[in-house]
Order: sequence, then structure tokens, then C-alpha cells
Amino acid sequence: MISEKVFKPVFKLFRRRTGVLAFVGMIILLFYIFLAIFAPVLAPYDPTVRVGRSLQPPSEKHIFGTDNLGRDVFSRVIYGSRVALMVAFLAVAIASTIGIPLGLISGYVGGVFDRVLTLVMDAVYSFPGLILAIAVAAVLGPGMMNIAVSIAVVYAPTYFRVVRNQVASVKNELYVEAARALGAKDWEILVKYVLPNVFPSIVVVLSMNLADAIMTEAGLSFLGLGIAPPTPDWGFDLSNGQRFILSRAWWGVLFPGLAITTSVLGFSMFSEGLSEILNPNIEERSK
Repeated sequence: MISEKVFKPVFKLFRRRTGVLAFVGMIILLFYIFLAIFAPVLAPYDPTVRVGRSLQPPSEKHIFGTDNLGRDVFSRVIYGSRVALMVAFLAVAIASTIGIPLGLISGYVGGVFDRVLTLVMDAVYSFPGLILAIAVAAVLGPGMMNIAVSIAVVYAPTYFRVVRNQVASVKNELYVEAARALGAKDWEILVKYVLPNVFPSIVVVLSMNLADAIMTEAGLSFLGLGIAPPTPDWGFDLSNGQRFILSRAWWGVLFPGLAITTSVLGFSMFSEGLSEILNPNIEERSK
């Protein structure tokens, strides 16, 4: 059957190279992407409007309960996936757009330019990530793009370091020397010969940064530096819910916290499996 021919190799791949955890991670990732895309259809209420009594516990009408303003927590969790994923993807896109080209040029050119740029990136990298993101977010102010930029500043040096180190070791390989001897221009060598060899590492770093970006965005929102209310946001809802723990309103903390934890876990599992697919030697050494 056609279905067996299509799905059997897929399951064989996951069983041999990525394992059960990576497969589960991909399912979690797809689940939250599905929530983000179809939030208007899946959410039973408007997440920004009062629809019930304040701090109403989970019930048939509000399965995740309501917050202190009477808003449906379930709807806010669903819509919160949009903010978390959009900020994460924006931050990673900006960071990679800055870090990858600079890493390619710095590793290939070398010399004084490489040393100065490496020193600058190492200085940025030495700051604790969350503290640096807080400082940048405090300067830029709230807003989805501003938060994405503040997170991108933290992760751009990661792409630079990974790409630069690999380019420095690849640029003297025989196939690069052969391309240079045949008259290939520097940009052609970088794009056609160097970049494909460092691309697997870039993909793995990208998937790992998505998990970190979700946590960082939640941390900024928890501290009041994220998306402005009443926009649904997991970090803000977690911060808002923890104020009412003494009132036994545990659902205000539990469900946004579970959303953050499971989405980060899904990205982390998927990243690990992707690393084993793109670098099969890792799995062979582990056996």
C-alpha cells in the first residue's frame, strides 16, 4: 500500500535516529503551531473580555477557570501560543540574519577584522542572557517587535560563534582551495562551498534558540517588560496568577506554566532529534 511505503521509512527514521523523545517533541511543536493558527476557532471566548466571575475555578463552562478580571484562562492560553511563537520566530530570524553573515565573513576573512568582531561578540555573549534582554527591553519598551529585538541581541553572538568557528576550519579544505584556484569569487565560495557545510549546525542552533526564546519572552512578560496587556501572554498571565495563589486560585498559575513548560520541552526534544539526524556520528558514538 502507498501509505505503508510513505510512513514506514518515516517511523524507521524516528526509531533509529531520533528516538521516541524527538518524535514526541515534534508532536508537541505541531500541536502549539496548530493552536496558534486556529486560535480564533478553538478558543470559546474572547481572551480580552470579561466572560464570568472573577477567579472562578475550572468548571464545565470554563475548563481552565477565570482570572481576576473574569477572563477565560483557556482562551488566553490558546491565544498566548500566538504571541509566544511569533516572538520566538521573529527573534530567531533577526538573530540569525545578523549572526550568520557576520560569522561567515569574519571566519573567511580573518585578520584584524575577525579579531575585533570576535571580541565584540564575545563581550555581548559574556552577559547573562536574561539580564541583557531585560536591559534592552527596558530601553526599547513593550511591543512584539521590541521584545523580539531584545531577545535577538542575546542570541546573535551564538550564531556568529558557531558559524565563524566552522568557517575558520573549513576555508582551508582542498575543495575550497580548488574552487579558489578555478577563479571562483569569494562570495561564490562562501555561498556554494562553505555555507552548505556549516548549515547543519545552524539548523540545530536555530531550533534550540526557539526554545530559549519562548522562555526568555515569558520571563520578560513576567517582569512586566513584554507584550502590553490585555493581549494574552503566558508570561504575563503567570505573573498575574501568582498574585492570587494565597486565594487558592491555583489554575491561574498552573495552565500558563504548563503551556510554557511543554512548548519549551517540545522544541528541546525536536532540537535533539534534529541534531542526531544531521550529525549521525553523534548517535553512533552514544551507542
